[in-house]
Amino acid sequence: MAVPYNAISQSLSARSSCFIPKAYRVRDTKQRNRSIVVFASNDKNIALQAKVDTLLDRIKWDDKGLAVAIAQNVDTGAVLMQGFVNREALSTTISSRKATFFSRSRSTLWTKGETSNNFINILDVYIDCDRDSIIYLGTPDGPTCHTGAETCYYTSVFDQLNDDEASGNKLAETTLYSLESIISKRKEESTVPQEGKPSWTRRLLTDDALLCSKIREEADELCRTLEDKEEVPRTASEMADLLYHAMVLLSKRDVKFEDVLEVLRKRFSQSGIEEKQNRKK
Repeated sequence: MAVPYNAISQSLSARSSCFIPKAYRVRDTKQRNRSIVVFASNDKNIALQAKVDTLLDRIKWDDKGLAVAIAQNVDTGAVLMQGFVNREALSTTISSRKATFFSRSRSTLWTKGETSNNFINILDVYIDCDRDSIIYLGTPDGPTCHTGAETCYYTSVFDQLNDDEASGNKLAETTLYSLESIISKRKEESTVPQEGKPSWTRRLLTDDALLCSKIREEADELCRTLEDKEEVPRTASEMADLLYHAMVLLSKRDVKFEDVLEVLRKRFSQSGIEEKQNRKK
């Protein structure tokens, strides 16, 4: 049987089966902005499609049938890019799990990565409270920006106002990734001779024994905040110390914190006992 295929969900769990059953899509020539998908006929698919259509109809499309869509890195939180979507673009995103948008200049759909292979693989889709803005939550296969930058957002307004030469070459990073960038910069500098007393980060990067001893020390102090029932701010402070020193070790090992978060995300769908058993194998 054939049913309308205009799909959007407020939560597409990466740990569950695909929200939309696998099917093939054909163009409905009688309805200009709608598509048709052919499903195997069963009550479950019919009920699911009814829910999908109801959700889609609640989106506040503008007078051109569009809504804003923002692509965000599920692990780093980085805002990758912003575009516009119509019903068919959202349907394609759901079915293909590739971020798809609507080009206003060309009046056609386009999938990010269709020419560069730098796709954004969708794990979840969210709708805002006003139902007029959408987030594509996923993982990028490579640089998102056509300039080769990791994201399209790399120009700081405040840096420009301060006449900072780096204003057009600094990614919009959250606290954690700003710290990672600073550590990475110190790592590059550690190979260059330096006069005077080196920074603490540089000392850690050039002394494995010191670094490992500090990680063990900070981990013990974090545990003591629980064992000795210290004040809550003390726990946050010790965790910050441990996280910082651990990130220095990651930098030495050429491991990005994003890789760590990816491992954690993949463990969401299994128990800790199961994960440990698989790790031993």
